[in-house]
Amino acid sequence: MLELRGVTTAYGLLEAVKGVDISIRDGEIACLIGANGAGKSTTLLTIAGVLRPLRGTIALEGHRIDGLSADNIVQRGVSLVPEGRRIFPDLTVAENLSLGAYARRDRAAIANDLEWVFGLFPHLAERKGQKGGTLSGGEQQMLAIGRALMAHPRLLLLDEPSLGLAPRIVEQIFEILVEINRRGTTLFLVEQNAHLALTVAQTGYVMETGRIVLHDRADRLIKHPQVRSAYLGE
Repeated sequence: MLELRGVTTAYGLLEAVKGVDISIRDGEIACLIGANGAGKSTTLLTIAGVLRPLRGTIALEGHRIDGLSADNIVQRGVSLVPEGRRIFPDLTVAENLSLGAYARRDRAAIANDLEWVFGLFPHLAERKGQKGGTLSGGEQQMLAIGRALMAHPRLLLLDEPSLGLAPRIVEQIFEILVEINRRGTTLFLVEQNAHLALTVAQTGYVMETGRIVLHDRADRLIKHPQVRSAYLGE
């Protein structure tokens, strides 16, 4: 579904992502783990079109998207749940969700997706008239995921969905992510909680200083000595 080949992204003269190759199959959950500052978020922002790669290519279902604008990439079926949630705090839950569907014109399907999101996140349904900024951290993360789903993506990019949340809420959110994947959406997950990410994913990548240093099936990576030492605290 997604192919990155030799992707390099820079901030000025600083190359944050260096010659990255990533391949994600349709229908799977793939994860990208690594230390803070490794280039994981930059990788997602580059796929989503927020940043332009300096070199390399990105293809979605065989068609290059690395030259497209972020809104065009959303219309091609890619949605990003950014680090830190980035909801609109002064807008209501319902208004935040409606903005996720800004590029769509299929009103009946939008209504169906809204009901699906409310079914996944009943707390949001109960608070749809409440301003986003008044929600708890977990509810804001649910809102950010729901907003991305309202674009009806085939590929959902998630940047640190567990960041700053209580373990019980993290478990709940990851159960929902697995359900979203079961419904047919491909997930690419950046996550500091390496054990959790590798437990739900089928494929894993390890990034260090902007480069992919390990790539394997997730169930193999979780047993890899380097991963266990550096990221699982063993």
